[in-house]
Amino acid sequence: MEKERSIDRLARYIIILGTLAIAAVLCYLFSSVLAYILLAFVVSLIGQPVFRLLKKIRIKGKSAPDALLAVITLLVIFALLFLLIMQVVPVVSGILRDASLMNAQESMDTHNLINRINDWIISVVPWVGEDFDGVQMLIQKLSEVVDLSNIPSILGSVASAVAGIAVGLFSVLFISFFFVKDETLFGRIIGSIVPDTIEDKVQKTVLDIDRLLSRYFVGLLMEIFGVVLLDCLGLWLIARIGFNYALGIAFIAGLLNIIPYVGPLIGEAIGVVLCLILKYGAGVGLNVNIWVFALIVLVVMLTVQLIDNFIYQPLIYSTSIKAHPLEIFIVLLIAGHIGGIVGMLIAIPAYTVIRVIASRFFYDYKVVKRLIPNVENEKTDALV
Repeated sequence: MEKERSIDRLARYIIILGTLAIAAVLCYLFSSVLAYILLAFVVSLIGQPVFRLLKKIRIKGKSAPDALLAVITLLVIFALLFLLIMQVVPVVSGILRDASLMNAQESMDTHNLINRINDWIISVVPWVGEDFDGVQMLIQKLSEVVDLSNIPSILGSVASAVAGIAVGLFSVLFISFFFVKDETLFGRIIGSIVPDTIEDKVQKTVLDIDRLLSRYFVGLLMEIFGVVLLDCLGLWLIARIGFNYALGIAFIAGLLNIIPYVGPLIGEAIGVVLCLILKYGAGVGLNVNIWVFALIVLVVMLTVQLIDNFIYQPLIYSTSIKAHPLEIFIVLLIAGHIGGIVGMLIAIPAYTVIRVIASRFFYDYKVVKRLIPNVENEKTDALV
């Protein structure tokens, strides 16, 4: 009997491994579909608070149908995104345009340098002719190297990419509609592919994850808005670079702030460089020495970053995963080592998922109890 139980156990392990292998292969083959579903899930996490708020609006004691509220929610999200892009892109392009003015004189110097090089080549090699143009000859040689017959295939690739983006966007919107309309749908999908004995617990786990991540992503958007607002006010009122310019630079810094640790440093460096270019290209900013002006911009952006580190981020992390700052730091280091910037971007949401799953299924282990000491309270908070 003991031998039979060992064989049965081995067979069960083989079946489990085989099932996991098949699942991995299917995930690889349909990775784009899984990406659409995950993106739609993230959109639904952001949209759930808006959906619940609209749900509270009642006319004659009745709320609008869930399908209509889901459509309105998605329209609100993408309308805000489109409005933000339409407001910020012209500002950023204006910064680049004004910055290019500073290089006009350098371009003229470069043109004169090319002319001097052409004259020198003509003097050394007279047989090339008086009308020799080195730049034109270089362009001609490059055109001979480039195979023009590849242009149709390049255009086809571009058209295919555009079509793929359109299909992906429509797929994400379509799936997001159902996820927003029914916040338990994703949990039921996951529950349908697990054993019946743990289906109920899995659905509750997904619901906990859904609500915690919804808080996290909404908090992250609020953090970006807060950083953009403070940077914009500081650069506008203190550095005096103009409101539109301040808004564009602040938006860049706010987006880069999503990347933990590294992103804010990159944003500050870009902000200082753009401000210096604008000062000496468009003539905006405080009338002070270049080093003093750079220091003022840096202090403004560093102050905003300190406010973000000590006020915004603790509120977001404590609300989403209730983890110790050192714990978060180690997780981000590991994620950055494994996946680089992309790994750091998904580290906090992924770790939130791991914590919730551990609290539900592996709370008997010592390490889980130490990391999540008040698991019952955490579950209660997640369901509020």
